[in-house]
Amino acid sequence: MGLPYGSRPETCPVRALQDWLAAGGIQTGPLFRAVDRHGRGGAGRLSDRAVALVVQRAAAAAGLDPARYAGHSLRSGLATAAAQAGVSERAIMAQTGHRALTMVRRYIREGSLFRDNAAAAVGL
Repeated sequence: MGLPYGSRPETCPVRALQDWLAAGGIQTGPLFRAVDRHGRGGAGRLSDRAVALVVQRAAAAAGLDPARYAGHSLRSGLATAAAQAGVSERAIMAQTGHRALTMVRRYIREGSLFRDNAAAAVGL
C-alpha cells in the first residue's frame, strides 16, 4: 500500500508520519503508541479503544457527536472520500485492505449517493 505526499504540508500524511517517527524515536515496532499524560511515548501498540477515544475527542472538538465516531470512521471516511473523487472500488480495496467488494461498499456511505446518480443523469 502506498501513501503519497499531500498537496499541503500541514495536512500531508507522509510528513505527519515522519514527524511522529522522529519525535518518538521510533525505528521498529508499532507505529501508533500510547502517550502518557506527561507526553512520554510507550513501546506498546495503541489499543483499539484508545484509537476510538482519540477519534471521539477530535469529533467533539469539531462540534460533532462523539458517540457517532470511532477508529472505524477513519477507514470509512477514506473509502467514502475516495469514491466521491472517482477512485475505483478496486483501488479503494487495495488501499484499505478490504478483500470483499460487498464490505468495501458498506464503507462507501451516503457521501457517494449523488455521484453517478441515475435520476440526476436523466434530468429528473
